[in-house]
Amino acid sequence: MMPVALLPRACLLLALSTFTVAQSLVVDAANERSVAPAFEVVDPASTNATAPLFDGETRQFTNAVLKNLTDLQLTNTVLFAFPDVFAKADIELGSAINSTCKTFSDDFVGFPGFVTNRVFNLLLGGSLIQTTPFASPCFSDFGNQDADKCAHISANWHNDSYSHTDDPTSVNAVLFQGMSCVPPSLNPGQITCTLGGYPKMSIRATTVAQVQLAINLARNLNLRLVIKNTGHDFAAKSTGAAGVSIWTHNMKGINFYENYIEGPYKGPAFKLGAGVQVYEAYEAAHKEGVTIVGGEGRVLSMEVVTADGRFVTASETSNPDLFWALRGGGGSTYGVVTSMVVKAFPKMPVTTLMFSFSTSQNVTVDQFWAGVRTYFGGFINYTEAGTYGYFSLRGMGGNYAFAMKPWFAPNMNRSALEALAAPLLDDLAGRLSIPIEPVFAEYDSFYEAWDVSFPLEAWGSGQSRAGGRLFPRSSWEDEAALSNTFEAVRYVVDQGGAVIGFHIAASPGSGHPDNAVNPAWRETVFHGVNLASWDRDASPEEIETRSRRLTDDWGQRWRDVSPGSGAYLSESDYIEPDFQHSFWGEKYDRLYELKKKLDPYDLFYAHQAVGSENWETSELLYGHLPSQNSRLCRKATAS
Repeated sequence: MMPVALLPRACLLLALSTFTVAQSLVVDAANERSVAPAFEVVDPASTNATAPLFDGETRQFTNAVLKNLTDLQLTNTVLFAFPDVFAKADIELGSAINSTCKTFSDDFVGFPGFVTNRVFNLLLGGSLIQTTPFASPCFSDFGNQDADKCAHISANWHNDSYSHTDDPTSVNAVLFQGMSCVPPSLNPGQITCTLGGYPKMSIRATTVAQVQLAINLARNLNLRLVIKNTGHDFAAKSTGAAGVSIWTHNMKGINFYENYIEGPYKGPAFKLGAGVQVYEAYEAAHKEGVTIVGGEGRVLSMEVVTADGRFVTASETSNPDLFWALRGGGGSTYGVVTSMVVKAFPKMPVTTLMFSFSTSQNVTVDQFWAGVRTYFGGFINYTEAGTYGYFSLRGMGGNYAFAMKPWFAPNMNRSALEALAAPLLDDLAGRLSIPIEPVFAEYDSFYEAWDVSFPLEAWGSGQSRAGGRLFPRSSWEDEAALSNTFEAVRYVVDQGGAVIGFHIAASPGSGHPDNAVNPAWRETVFHGVNLASWDRDASPEEIETRSRRLTDDWGQRWRDVSPGSGAYLSESDYIEPDFQHSFWGEKYDRLYELKKKLDPYDLFYAHQAVGSENWETSELLYGHLPSQNSRLCRKATAS
């Protein structure tokens, strides 16, 4: 092991009483400029890692570092200690910290103050960020008002998701955050900017030590802990009022292994840092002449910081229970993943198809829906052929529109996709007399096809919310069940909603590994997402009516026609009924027991994640939506 990185001699006096925390900090200013972050460089050979650790993963916070801080006369470093050390320290934190609610930073007088702004930041190596909302230049509250910046943010809010994902705290689901600081163009009545549901501070994490320090402090002070990469989550899982956020976005390491070996697998693989986004992974794979499959790819191992602050490897042979749970168990539940190893596939050609049709003077509503029904009828054929279709259905003001964007066919040439789609296209143009202009394109690689076919996704405005359902193959094998499914989808569009849909099947014909993935995925041929929206000046009553309709009417109809199935956690109703079964089915009981075993401190929480049924927010939006801009408290009946 290399020497422990040392802090300069300093003195921290932290007086803890029943109701307040009084703090003072004296640091030698001359030495502060040369402060090194608190970490020890660990020999990678001493770990169970299945691939070499990234440099940031070798920099760890250990018992030796903690002892060194104590030897340097830094008092109350126990606040950053591991559970066994903290339990031995006879500290009375008082009623401000309790097991009923996560601690709001405002529960402590002066917190966050010197202990976070100075000592915490010193230990982190200067990576502590005090939250400034993304849209704050539009207001005077944070002292950074700037009309030109505000105009740019307003004009590009929806179409520049890169700026949002590069921000420490901006999230897609601003509705559930409380819309406490959005441009006036999104919320004309807003005149102030507050943190709302945004965490109070973030850690720009690039090392394991920084993650460990944040976890230990949050656990020991019972703070709400948030993990964020990009903020692209429809259910606001990457935000939380008055919390501490671990921002993993800058963990961008990428390594390629041509002959990786783990368990029965031997072949190409990539090790990816937690902050790597899909476009970066796809680019890297393309350069190596192989293919990575986004969020659906096989994970071979992970490096994880668990709730006790320890850094471990999770794989088939190391911490297998944790590995089983992480593969499908939902984020922000069991630990903070710093990297993972994923399987790479051979380079593959892809053919795509795009087309659209709509009602017009020459296409009636009945013709339109007959065309959609023909497409629906082929889902088993399309998925068995290994293709994926991404489409939208809208019906604004009685004008209906269908768009295929795209039909994506890996390992298939143009003639093969033409043959697969011919019955549908012939029916549209022939029997139904619906004019279409199908556009086929062939690509040499998955990356090239993906790059052209999938534009940058729009950022959330707070003027809509979504629900979703996984529809089983069995409904396509029964004509009456298929008709009922189709009518349930049409109902949403007829009622003014929108539907985004996918003909999709999980790894057709190749079997499935033993993991925590929702069993409903194994039977799915159609994943549907319904969208309810409202005008930006809609009244609270109108918003509540539309929002409740999505769950109680549209969503219930979809559940009724797919009994026993489920929903995809990441594109589901924010208040999905019986979410345990919907998201995990028969896997949930084991996941819940593992949650209690792996996180006995209830440190990790995310809305409708495993174990979240034991918690509730103290406030609701529009009378029925849990607000992330409120306290997080344990339910009285929680086990």
